[in-house]
Amino acid sequence: MANRWLEVEQYGQSLWYDNLSRGFIAGGKLQSMIKELGLRGITSNPSIFEKSISTGKEYDADIQAAIRQGLTTDEIYERLTTDDVRAAADVMREVYDRTDGVDGYVSIEVDPRLAKETEATVEAARRLWATIDRPNVMIKIPGTPECIPAVKQCLSEGINVNITLLFGIGNYTEVAHAYLQALRERLGRGEDITKIASVASFFLSRVDTNVDKELDAKLAANPGDAAGLRALYGKAAVANAKLAYERYLEIFHGDPFADLAKDGARPQRCLWASVSTKNPSYSDVLYIEPLIGPETVSTVPDETILAFSDHGEASRSLATGLAEAHGVIDDLRKLGIDTERVAEELQIDGVKKFEDAFAALSKNLDKKRHSMEEAMA
Repeated sequence: MANRWLEVEQYGQSLWYDNLSRGFIAGGKLQSMIKELGLRGITSNPSIFEKSISTGKEYDADIQAAIRQGLTTDEIYERLTTDDVRAAADVMREVYDRTDGVDGYVSIEVDPRLAKETEATVEAARRLWATIDRPNVMIKIPGTPECIPAVKQCLSEGINVNITLLFGIGNYTEVAHAYLQALRERLGRGEDITKIASVASFFLSRVDTNVDKELDAKLAANPGDAAGLRALYGKAAVANAKLAYERYLEIFHGDPFADLAKDGARPQRCLWASVSTKNPSYSDVLYIEPLIGPETVSTVPDETILAFSDHGEASRSLATGLAEAHGVIDDLRKLGIDTERVAEELQIDGVKKFEDAFAALSKNLDKKRHSMEEAMA
C-alpha cells in the first residue's frame, strides 16, 4: 500500500489526510499512516468535526468537564477541536522537524460564519493560533473577498494560513499576492520570514459537478453538438488546476517572488482539495493521477487513499498537457461557460455548506450538552 504514495512523494508532492478525530489520533492510525504511507499533514473542517463530535462517546468526558466550567456550546466546540488539533500536531511534529518545516502541519478552520467579516476572522485566527500554540499548525481562512485582507494580516503577524475554498485562477492569484505582500510587510519591520508557511487550497471535484450540469443544459438544447460537448465532460477541474499551477510557477519561480526567495521565504504551495470523485462514471483517481508535481500537496480522504494505493499510477504529470488545459477552458468559454463565474458561485456555495455543517454540529452538541446538564443536575 505504501509504495504508490511514496512514489508520489518522490515527484515532490506531499500527501495530507483529509480527516481528523480523537480516535484517529489516540488509536495509533495517525502514526501508522506516517510510517506506511509517508503522510505529511492533516486537514480538518467543520464537516469533518461534525461527524467526529456528534457521534459516539469519545468526547463525552471533556464535554461534561466543560459544562462544569460553564462554557457555552461554541466554547465547548472550540476546546474540543483545538485539543484534537494540538494532539495531532504533536504527533506530526517529527515530520515537521524532519522536513525543516515544509510539512507536518495540521489545519483548523475559523468559524465559517465569519466568512464575510474581516476583523472577526483575524481575531478568531489569532485566538486559535494562540490557543493551540504549536508551530506546525495552519489556520484555515476562506479566500472570500472579505477574508483575503484577513489572510494578509494573519500572515504578516507570523500565523501560518491555509487559504481554503479556492476555485478560480483570479481568486488564487489574489491569494498568492496577499502572501507576497504579507512577507514584504514582515521584512519591512525587520521580522523573520523563513518560518512562515502557507498553502492555497484549490478545490476540484465540485468544479466538474457544476460545469457538467451546464454542459447537460447545453446538450439538451443542442443535441446536434453532442460529440463536442461530451468531450468536455469531467475535464474542467483538472484543466483549472493545471492552469493554477502554471500561475504558481509564474509567481513563485518568477520575478514576483525572487527577492523574497533570496531572503529565505518559502513558496506558498498549491494544495489540491475535494479530490474524491463525485461522478461514479469517472475514474476514482481522476483528481490524483494528472496533478502530481513538485511543491504541491494533495489532501485525500480514506476512499481515495485506498483507490490510489490499489490501482493508481504515479508520474510527474502536473506540468504536462498545458495546451490541452487551456483548450478546455477556452472551449467552455466559447460555449458561454465561464469557469471564473462558476468559481465564484462555488465559493459562495462552499461557505454555505461549511456554515450548514457548523450549524448541524452546534445543534447536536447543544442537544448533547443539555442532556448531560439534566443528568448532572
